[in-house]
Amino acid sequence: MSARPDRAQAGAMMRRAATASVVVAAVLIAAKVGAWLATDSVAVLSSLLDSLLDAAASLVNLVAVRHALTPADEEHRFGHGKAEPLAGLAQSAFVCGSAVILLMEAVHRFGSPQPVQRPEVGIAVSVLAIVLSAGLVWYQRRVVARTGSVAIAADSLHYGADALLNGAVVAAILIGAFLDAPLVDPLFGALISLWILRGAARIARQSFDLLMDRELPPGDRERILRIARARPEVLDVHDLRTRSAGTHIFVQMHIELDADMRLARAHEIADAVEHEIRAAYPNAEIIIHQDPAGIDEAHRAAAPA
Repeated sequence: MSARPDRAQAGAMMRRAATASVVVAAVLIAAKVGAWLATDSVAVLSSLLDSLLDAAASLVNLVAVRHALTPADEEHRFGHGKAEPLAGLAQSAFVCGSAVILLMEAVHRFGSPQPVQRPEVGIAVSVLAIVLSAGLVWYQRRVVARTGSVAIAADSLHYGADALLNGAVVAAILIGAFLDAPLVDPLFGALISLWILRGAARIARQSFDLLMDRELPPGDRERILRIARARPEVLDVHDLRTRSAGTHIFVQMHIELDADMRLARAHEIADAVEHEIRAAYPNAEIIIHQDPAGIDEAHRAAAPA
């Protein structure tokens, strides 16, 4: 697992990724409006609605990312990282709305199917959307891999689905236009709406976990425990508690030391453990409590580390 960049670097990467998504959404909306007017295709309309909601979500995302990166202040001692999962919940609501509208239009078209007009226009715009979306997703996933940003990950999911959606639009137009099967267009629109709903549920679940202070993944917890126990003076570790908010990780633990150890030495060891954990997780806020070994504390967490 590679070390993450420091907060300034991570913040710059996240702001660039959020801005890029807004620019791409604006370009795609302009192109798809023209394509829908030319083709009157429900599949193209589904793609347009998805891009409109992507643009709204990306704007919310951009504001949330900037707010999440604001340093901690007197009223928000733990920073503003919860702005990211709040943006994720807002994005999932946007996406659900677009999926419901699309599904309703698809059902209506099943009753009165219409042939796609000027299919070449819809295909050309969809190919453009695939190229732009794929390029943006590639860049955003690199940012997510370095920063762990849930807001950028949610945005990347949008545009990954958009690339697949536009591929489905191309298939629907080709099948419907060249095989004289007008029902294919609303069928693809309905299937796309279900795909969008699935993505929205995933975004909402991830955002909810962060807002509820879900523990870090087991692999990260095990790594933190290994780092702490690697110090020969640390006899045991318990009450490890972790959570994340934006680019920040919060780690709390108790380490057990020789009961006869001088306080100054215990402090030095705790500082050394903190330094080693922060080397692995540069954006971590770490609190370490030193306990004398052999004392059974009544206030220990119910679930041991």
